[in-house]
Amino acid sequence: MNNIAAVMTGIRKFEFQEIPMPKVGKGEVGITVKDIGICGSDMHFFNGDAMKIFPNSLPFILGHEIGGYIYEVGEDVSNFAVGDKVALEPGVPCCKCEMCQSGRYNLCKDVVFLATPPYNGGMQRYISYPAFKTYKLPDNLSTLEGAMMEPLSVGLHAVRRGEVKLGDSIAILGGGCIGMMTLLAAKAHGAARIIVTDVANSHLDKALELGATDVINSKDSDPVEMINQLTGGIGVDVVFETAGIPATAAQTSYIVKWGGTIVMVGNILPEVSYSFRNIYRKEAQIKGVFRYHSTYPIAIQAVSTGKINVKSIVTGVCDFMDSHAAFVNSLDNKDHCIKNVIHIND
Repeated sequence: MNNIAAVMTGIRKFEFQEIPMPKVGKGEVGITVKDIGICGSDMHFFNGDAMKIFPNSLPFILGHEIGGYIYEVGEDVSNFAVGDKVALEPGVPCCKCEMCQSGRYNLCKDVVFLATPPYNGGMQRYISYPAFKTYKLPDNLSTLEGAMMEPLSVGLHAVRRGEVKLGDSIAILGGGCIGMMTLLAAKAHGAARIIVTDVANSHLDKALELGATDVINSKDSDPVEMINQLTGGIGVDVVFETAGIPATAAQTSYIVKWGGTIVMVGNILPEVSYSFRNIYRKEAQIKGVFRYHSTYPIAIQAVSTGKINVKSIVTGVCDFMDSHAAFVNSLDNKDHCIKNVIHIND
């Protein structure tokens, strides 16, 4: 078997290179990678933005949303067999620190996370991976759906942090992939009113298709004014900021109801001008989201039982050898693209 990787060698540049076959060690499995979702963090590397945080990280292999098949089972692994269809949880924690011991292993400072320098990602034909962060997929799920367990996990964790319950009203600021996954997760948890804001009509149309009750184009209308009109001036129980930009972050305190919850999901790097007066006078709470923990079994069950349809947000599937075009499309056509997936053919 020959291992081929799409190696990022420069800004907006991939080179296909033959790399060594991975060694499958004790407690590991060897995985034939079949599907890789293109995440926003991958695009931040591809367009060069992430190089400000991770300088001198090239050459580098992207991709952490992975579905595939087991081709080899390492020593001391008894719960997998060759041919098993699997999804990979891309963060491997130390399992020893305070955060890991408390169950919040997503906050482990020594986590090894795929496609986060210095650790390469999954845009290669074969990888080895710890078995305890590999999850078997039921027969009725595809490897594409397996790759989608990662972004769905972000949405599930966000909804869990927001404590969304039956009958709640929510607002999702940002209709990209994570916004849509949050919508699907909130709907599955029983949210009654789901308001989505975005600047792209195609994203808003998709939100309506997935179950949003109201959508607002932020270019045409003031989201704060519109949400307050829709709720009779009360606001919503839970606000999810998923766009990851200062403008939507600043809107959250004006949208949340008295005693409500704000969940910060998007990755916001610049400083934000924020009204903390709204927070203390409303006695609202702000919760952060950093990746997820303990979500994969729930995500797999939700999708396999038909509770959540992750394929509904996939915009396109591209061949591995067309990875560059898939990334360019994800960046330059983002108003019409929610999630592109790369598929590796046999």
